[in-house]
Amino acid sequence: QVQLVESGGGLVQPGGSLRLSCAASGSIGSINVMGWYRQAPGKQRELVAAITPGGSTSYADSVKGRFTISRDNAKNTVYLQMNSLKPEDSAVFYCNAQVRERFQAQYFEHWGQGTLVTVSS
Repeated sequence: QVQLVESGGGLVQPGGSLRLSCAASGSIGSINVMGWYRQAPGKQRELVAAITPGGSTSYADSVKGRFTISRDNAKNTVYLQMNSLKPEDSAVFYCNAQVRERFQAQYFEHWGQGTLVTVSS
């Protein structure tokens, strides 16, 4: 089994910063794309940022220039550095990873349990 465990959420003032981490563990053969999604109350889950094993990144327009996604392939971990946070960034943030388990041929999507980010004064 594969597990994704997120950490780093919390309460921050507007203009502040937070760093989210997500570590994958279990019977991992390889990990393809890793990403962060968020879901605000009453809204659909949306992609925030994604990163390939080689380090290519993509971002939602709303976070470009403020958020940075990175990964440590040796640690099976993905990070999201969030700067200049706004109240509208408040949401539950979910980690996502395309994982191929050992001795398996296919990649499957896995999700973390979510971590709450609240931006408020």
